[in-house]
Amino acid sequence: MNKDLYAVLGVERTADDKKLKSAYRKLAKKYHPDANPGNKDAEQKFKDVGEAYAILSDPEKRKLYDTYGYAAFDGSGPAPGSGAGGPGGYQYYSTNGNGYQSFHFSGQDAEDLFRSMFGDMFGGSRSSGFGGSRFSGGSGFGGFGFGDFDDGAGAYGGRTYSGGTGRRASRQQSLDMTSSMTVSFRDAALGATKRIQLQDPAATGSKASLTTLEVKIPAGIEEGKKIRLRGRGMAGADGKKGDLLIEIHIDPDSEYSRKGLDLYTSAQIPYATAVLGGEAMLPTLHGQVSCKIPAGIQSGSKIRLKEKGIHTEGRSPKKGDEFVEIRIAVPRNISPAAKKKLEEYAALVN
Repeated sequence: MNKDLYAVLGVERTADDKKLKSAYRKLAKKYHPDANPGNKDAEQKFKDVGEAYAILSDPEKRKLYDTYGYAAFDGSGPAPGSGAGGPGGYQYYSTNGNGYQSFHFSGQDAEDLFRSMFGDMFGGSRSSGFGGSRFSGGSGFGGFGFGDFDDGAGAYGGRTYSGGTGRRASRQQSLDMTSSMTVSFRDAALGATKRIQLQDPAATGSKASLTTLEVKIPAGIEEGKKIRLRGRGMAGADGKKGDLLIEIHIDPDSEYSRKGLDLYTSAQIPYATAVLGGEAMLPTLHGQVSCKIPAGIQSGSKIRLKEKGIHTEGRSPKKGDEFVEIRIAVPRNISPAAKKKLEEYAALVN
């Protein structure tokens, strides 16, 4: 069969990794069998896009395909033999005897790819735990499909996604588990201790139990960073345990924004203070501070508060700055005496 894998994904032959992944995510979500129950055409397309991405996302396999075409993979041409994809790629096995092929996800990137693609669609979410969904497939998926995906009881990192003709996927040996947690902007900036509940990965059904863990959020942690809890992963046959990796997501704040270690906010000062200068109390995450306001400051001007930004912890602690955008408060109601003085002021300056 002369199958055009680039056409299957709808990309140009010059497409880079980013475009390949984007196209695959879109099509895999569209044709996923759980989203198209009983639709054989969608099931076949899901298999085709998975196979296409498995080959084109791996530099060596893509080179083989560009050189020999699809014949290098359907058993009718030179056999590429077996090899392993890099992190986030696949492992590929081929035997010319029956043309059996298996495409295995391996590495954290592949796991994150499927979590982001199918988490919201099938019940998974950013939550402090593993209460998600289970996707499973079997021989019905043909050459490519899901052997097993767990994001609930029995969930663990380094999962294997596989397919074949009647063969069931084997789990990889990684004992690490992954989860995610959403924290407030201020907890991420200042640090906090949070509790999460995890389902015992070794228990299922009525035997499932919850374990409560304390997670220390280090001050200054950034969006997407991972916290590693050693020894909180799956237990291997030898009793050794993997780690739990918790990816941190940060809720936005209505008053502050962040760039690196610097914070940005705004504050109002009285009109008279803006004109005459003086002292004003400005907000920081570490408490209000008194700041000298220069006479004649304009609305929109920024005042820098040194070392009032993000404070990081660790062996080399650092402190960012805070930048306060000044807004001038114009009084809505003033007394007759104050109005008269303003009129006199206006007459003097105009």
